[in-house]
Amino acid sequence: MTEYLLVLFVTATVTYLLSGWCRRLALRTGAVARVRDRDVHAIPIPYFGGIAMLGGVAAAFVVATHLPFLGRNQLIHHDFRAVLIAGVVICAVGVLDDLFELNAITKLAGQVLAAGVVVANGVKMLWIPLPNTIISLDDSISIAVTVFFIVLCSNAVNYVDGLDGLASGVVAIGALAFFAYSYLLVASLALPRATTASLLTIAIAGVCLGFLPHNFFPARMFMGDSGALLLGLLLATSTISLTGQIDSSGLHSTETGLMAAYLPLILPLAIMALPFLDFLLAFLRRTYAGTWFWVADKQHLHHRLLEQGHSHRRAVILMYIWSALISFGVILIGFNPNVLVVLGVLAAMGVVTIFTIGSGRKVSDPEAKRAMRKAERRAEVRIQDLP
Repeated sequence: MTEYLLVLFVTATVTYLLSGWCRRLALRTGAVARVRDRDVHAIPIPYFGGIAMLGGVAAAFVVATHLPFLGRNQLIHHDFRAVLIAGVVICAVGVLDDLFELNAITKLAGQVLAAGVVVANGVKMLWIPLPNTIISLDDSISIAVTVFFIVLCSNAVNYVDGLDGLASGVVAIGALAFFAYSYLLVASLALPRATTASLLTIAIAGVCLGFLPHNFFPARMFMGDSGALLLGLLLATSTISLTGQIDSSGLHSTETGLMAAYLPLILPLAIMALPFLDFLLAFLRRTYAGTWFWVADKQHLHHRLLEQGHSHRRAVILMYIWSALISFGVILIGFNPNVLVVLGVLAAMGVVTIFTIGSGRKVSDPEAKRAMRKAERRAEVRIQDLP
């Protein structure tokens, strides 16, 4: 655990320090988020947070290879290196989109290319756990499922990146939940606790925590597509890599509860519940309206919270709480499947639901815009003055 904490600290520190340089680079190159009708920010904000995140992930890899516990596992080195190369590809696609606004087909092709790099290096979904059985995937289906899952996660994170600090916080929570699960699972199976999934998820948490001070409301910079697509890729590959390093036959023998054996299938859905839900609702909403699902609008979950009357910060914090409840709640139930635990998680969700629905104050759009402009004018000064 000490080595994982060291990786977390180094990754967060490198990401935090690189973010200042990336902010200046974005301002020089004109890579800024212009104010559009569907946006909630009121002044242009620089992009390129994804470049800083990629630097943090690279730092995690370098540090891990020199540690006595993580450094001696060659499978981790191989898989992490493959993911890092794919991260460079998908981050480059995001940078180009931040600069030139690529069309949807070009962005999709870049995401598939990055997923292809992962698959070509042997990091693939090998099995899917279902009740009373585990389905082993043949090579062609494994490739198709892996590519689809990576593209889905990348776009889901991109969809939820709509408020200051929202995507980075939600992904950090999900990554910490998945790290807890993978660490507990290998411990319960008496396996070495060094896995690619554990290292990837602690690196994801590190880059998000390092970037969050620059991105929380009022944001001084955005992660942009370079960051959102990168985080989606990393989350997807952390799930995928686990299937290649955990013996599926041993999952049902774990003494921590039968439900824990199904968490490799359930947990990715849980930690990505809000992004997946937002993506699904957007697909249905836009299809029903007769438009393509990638045509942007202003009806995402975070937009609805703002319409409900929640402030920017409160809306983000509510999304954080929901992410933590769902992801850690699923792990808690998975390893302790008893009535009291289930009732406790449901009761907590009930309380948060009351705050989500009933604690907002209806505000007019002009009033919300004035408050946003006031906060972001303060951020504009910080953008220019801070490193």
